[in-house]
Amino acid sequence: MSSTLSRWETGSNRRAFLRTAALAATGTLFSRPGFPAESIELPFENGRRALVKYPGKRELILLTSRPPQLETPFAVFNEGILTPNDAFFVRYHLARFYPEKVETASFRLEIKGNVKVPVSLSLADLQTKFEPVETTAVLQCSGNSRGFFQPRVAGGQLGNGAMGNARWKGVRLSQVLQACGLGQGARQVVFNGLDLPVVEKTPDFVKALDLDQVMEGEILLAWQMNGEDLPVLNGFPLRLVVPGYYGTYWVKHLNEITIVNEPFEGFWMNPAYRIPANECACVPPGTAPSKTIPIQRLNVRSFITSPASGSKLPRGREIPLRGVAFDGGYGIEEVLLSFNQGESWRQARLGPDQGRYSFREWTAASTFVIPGNHEIKVRAVNRAGHTQPMKPLWNPAGYMRNVVETVNVLVS
Repeated sequence: MSSTLSRWETGSNRRAFLRTAALAATGTLFSRPGFPAESIELPFENGRRALVKYPGKRELILLTSRPPQLETPFAVFNEGILTPNDAFFVRYHLARFYPEKVETASFRLEIKGNVKVPVSLSLADLQTKFEPVETTAVLQCSGNSRGFFQPRVAGGQLGNGAMGNARWKGVRLSQVLQACGLGQGARQVVFNGLDLPVVEKTPDFVKALDLDQVMEGEILLAWQMNGEDLPVLNGFPLRLVVPGYYGTYWVKHLNEITIVNEPFEGFWMNPAYRIPANECACVPPGTAPSKTIPIQRLNVRSFITSPASGSKLPRGREIPLRGVAFDGGYGIEEVLLSFNQGESWRQARLGPDQGRYSFREWTAASTFVIPGNHEIKVRAVNRAGHTQPMKPLWNPAGYMRNVVETVNVLVS
């Protein structure tokens, strides 16, 4: 493999890719007014979205094209426990994200700051000098489901598709840092990628994690997802994988790691990506928190993937139900279903355990004997006893929504 465009190396495919990439980088791709023929209506106010294709992707839901924000259609999550690479959502903060060509032979990951031996590692170094590992983990945007917040909040008005589950392959970041040797007083690890702002005054997208968390050994420097090279739009050639944490920490196109002795206070750590400093990460709707902390672990969530909301179901026939649940790493203990507005609950069957950071599939069946409209509610409980609230919690940034989800069906 010689470059990020290895699968496009010859002929018209490669030329078309570069042409499309250039258009995306300049913001002219999908810039004409109105929607294309294919569109989708998300279930909240002003929820109409175009369905578009970007390089390496099937039709996804377009939120913005500059920078690209592409949401996975929710029906994809009914296809299987792993989210296909071509359907995996895309989230960028900065619009200069397409280098014309990244030569993997010349790509380097720089590790510097408070280390005994600053290093410059090639992709081949990472793949051959350290033990490769795989982990299956959910990547979820902090603002997934923001479009449902009431009162509405600023930010990308996403449905439930800014999440995905993949099998990530790479090396443990802790091993790499140990090989460099950490200096005395090291406190945090700072991460930067190849994407850049268009306007000089826009802060570069730089994130930080505490050294103690990094050295626990679960964070990966990953070059593969689902058995293939990372897609360009999902961070090729290298991205940070932080199992159990929101996607803001999963830096794409990672090329620079700096060890620092003081907490990093860049824009994307403070004031951005902050939550109320209380147990629920919430405040009364329309108010502001008195104190905030950086967003951290995923909370527990569950979804019904089949039947879809709005489905028409036959009366008196057993209907299969299925969905997924996940959390920030405790693992899912049980999934519960209610058919009477939450007055009573019954257990679903859990599918195979793919790891504590993965989607956990669940299945059930029900027979509806009374015609008319019915609600099906789902809630998950993790091994720490955490569950989902019956009523949505609110914060000004629209983060961490995890209300009990409801599907409405019509029985006839």
